[in-house]
Amino acid sequence: MSKKKHVAILGATGSIGTQTLEVIKSHPDKFQVEVLTAQNNADLLIQQALEFQPNCVVIANETLYEKVKKALIPADIKVFAGDKALAQVVEMENIDVVLTALVGYSGLLPTIKAIEAGKHIALANKETLVVAGELITSMAREKGVNIYPVDSEHSAIFQCLVGEFHNPIEKLILTASGGPFRGKSKNFLQNVTKEQALKHPNWDMGAKITIDSASLMNKGLEVIEAKWLFGVRQNQIEVVVHPQSIIHSLIQFEDGSIKAQLGLPDMRIPIQFALSYPDRFKSDFPRFEFVNYPNLTFEQPDIETFRNLKLAFEALEQGGNAPCVLNAANEIAVAAFLRDEVGFLEMSDLIEETMQKANFVSQPTLADYIESDKMSRMITRQLIKSKV
Repeated sequence: MSKKKHVAILGATGSIGTQTLEVIKSHPDKFQVEVLTAQNNADLLIQQALEFQPNCVVIANETLYEKVKKALIPADIKVFAGDKALAQVVEMENIDVVLTALVGYSGLLPTIKAIEAGKHIALANKETLVVAGELITSMAREKGVNIYPVDSEHSAIFQCLVGEFHNPIEKLILTASGGPFRGKSKNFLQNVTKEQALKHPNWDMGAKITIDSASLMNKGLEVIEAKWLFGVRQNQIEVVVHPQSIIHSLIQFEDGSIKAQLGLPDMRIPIQFALSYPDRFKSDFPRFEFVNYPNLTFEQPDIETFRNLKLAFEALEQGGNAPCVLNAANEIAVAAFLRDEVGFLEMSDLIEETMQKANFVSQPTLADYIESDKMSRMITRQLIKSKV
């Protein structure tokens, strides 16, 4: 890389955003922070802006605008506020790559705007492809925009494909840790608390993604994301539970060969690769030692107990706006679980019922996706009210 890559980080104060800044801090000669955004964490956003000196920042919560603006006046950093500004800021001319680390559906419109502006995408917001995968991938092809995966599983597949893009894939194998409730029965899961669900055995993530991991919805969303990222059919995607989280995913080629990407559970590795591709930069991240992991184990996921994974495969098979409905219902259900309004297993009931009630659109436009998301959330909220 002959010049610095100018990076916009959407969701800079979250888990992925803060680790992205760690990567950038380690390579000041390679990267320049151009834009930082946050939803509500004004204090951390101010701290990050003062350290990394971006061109501008966006605080989505407009009530915090004056606080951020006042703090950054001495640094001469431009400050904007609101969701509209979030979608517009990615169009800035001097941005090379937009890392989207927003949580859930909120990442869709900013990602679309970035693609329309011809910016390459480092994608940590899987919901963008879950909700509108066909639209996003066709737009990216039309604009000549690359989408570099940041999720550890999709990064693993991408890394295994380097040098193999001309060779047809027979099967993608996504690994799952199984979460904190691996092997537990439905009876046990009836009464689990959010505190238990938030204790992931291997990864340090935000609350929403951690709950998704515990329910296996995260893996279901990753299955849908993989279909669009790598252009495979549903029957070419398999999920296997790998509790140690050392093998991050695998590819099987048509000759029967399997390639896997291994490493310690550390999101900085896939973040750095997404930003540096096609180069690999030296790092001081902890190294994996085989002797410390003499047993790597694998098992089938229990899709009857953890029904969210099954629902995700069903949504993918149905196509159209079904994955959009699935995602919207899940976001509302998870939020309700975190507020102690519904039980752990009830989340799957809510998602399934919403999928049955929502209108199906076989060939959705962007307007259809927006309407489907809105209506699905309304349906799920009504279902929750009727249960409380």
